[in-house]
Amino acid sequence: MIDLSPELVTVLMLGGVVVAVLLGYPLAIAVGAVGLIIGWLIFGPPVIHLYYARFFKMVLNYPLLAIPLFIFMGVMLEKAGVSDRIYGALYLWFSGLRGGLALITVLTGTILAACVGIIGASVTLLAMVALAPMIKRGYSKSLASGAVCAGGTLGILIPPSIMLILYGPMAGLSVGSLFFGAIFPGLLLSGLYGAYITIHAFLKPQIAPAVPVEERTVPFWVRTTALVTAVVPTGIIILSVLGAIFLGIAPPTEAAAVGAFAATILTIVYRKFSFEGLKEVALHTLKVSTKIITICALSFAFVGVFLAAGGGRVVEGLILAAPGGRWGAFATVMLIVFILGFVIDWIGIIFIMVPIVSPLAPILGFDPTWFAMMVIVNLQMSFMTPPFAHAIFYLRASAPEELGIRTSEIIRGVMPFVGLIVVALGILILFPQLILWLPAQMIR
Repeated sequence: MIDLSPELVTVLMLGGVVVAVLLGYPLAIAVGAVGLIIGWLIFGPPVIHLYYARFFKMVLNYPLLAIPLFIFMGVMLEKAGVSDRIYGALYLWFSGLRGGLALITVLTGTILAACVGIIGASVTLLAMVALAPMIKRGYSKSLASGAVCAGGTLGILIPPSIMLILYGPMAGLSVGSLFFGAIFPGLLLSGLYGAYITIHAFLKPQIAPAVPVEERTVPFWVRTTALVTAVVPTGIIILSVLGAIFLGIAPPTEAAAVGAFAATILTIVYRKFSFEGLKEVALHTLKVSTKIITICALSFAFVGVFLAAGGGRVVEGLILAAPGGRWGAFATVMLIVFILGFVIDWIGIIFIMVPIVSPLAPILGFDPTWFAMMVIVNLQMSFMTPPFAHAIFYLRASAPEELGIRTSEIIRGVMPFVGLIVVALGILILFPQLILWLPAQMIR
């Protein structure tokens, strides 16, 4: 065993994870290996018992059962063709506006966010449904790409969100409270995105022209029927899940099971169900859930070593020593989360940083739910800030080659939306009740 100072441990463990990720190792291997090696050097063989205990404690964490259930629900709704139906219905209503197709993309992303909850699925679905119609009708590739990425990333914020399910146990907070705390911030971001698109298209009509009248002349009753049949069944599923949690009828795990069952029924009603499709949904759910839970368990073990070696006290001391009092400390946390978003997966950030910074919220005089939601909104930027920008990569991989979209155009397109997330953080600082009001109304 080697006697290492807590300061050196902090540098070695956090720096080691960053270096390993930049070298191309999967996050689970990077976090697990760094924690095990440093832990062995400090504590010797007993670190194996620490790893074993924390790994299985996380794997057997009951609230995490909601992860495969919500993933199943989202993928099943994808099989039902919900995204196509919603986009098609909104197209009939808003395509005549300048920037209307980009606005429809964000609105579709907002609705899908309450169905899917996985950023990869949301961005990919929007790219397949919305990107080609925008580009072929003369939209700027940057604006079209930005709308798809921004609308797709709402899936990780608006409940039911996998991020919220993971954040709750790590911070010792109710997942249900986080669900309802995220609704208004998610709608705020959606509104800001829509306002930006509308204003941008008004000032530069050539980048987002309206769809010609002859392509959207449809009787009112046809448009209304399309909207109702697309949105109402999906809305019932969403409200049944969130309503059960809000009214205290069921916790998120049981509500997720209801959502998974209801999504299957909707797929049958839409005549999209098949046993082959069910097999595909189950396998996809297994693969994504296994990846997420493996990262969670190894990150939880890593944090156990980090805290036992005194690294948590070092980070806490640095944050509390920041100039500017509690707001200076808060700004430091936001900056750390933002910087980590450039190089580490959001799951790693939650499982490494949240156990360290969450106890600081009451010490600094902040409401823990508000503090958590500010971190979560901040993490929205990590999906659109290279080099570790999931939304950009998902869009680049799923964009049809014939559209000729370059990565540089996608990056230019997402930057204004990253700025709007900063604006949203400012609004949530000025009006914290946008986060806190709904959770306070929940029936416990």
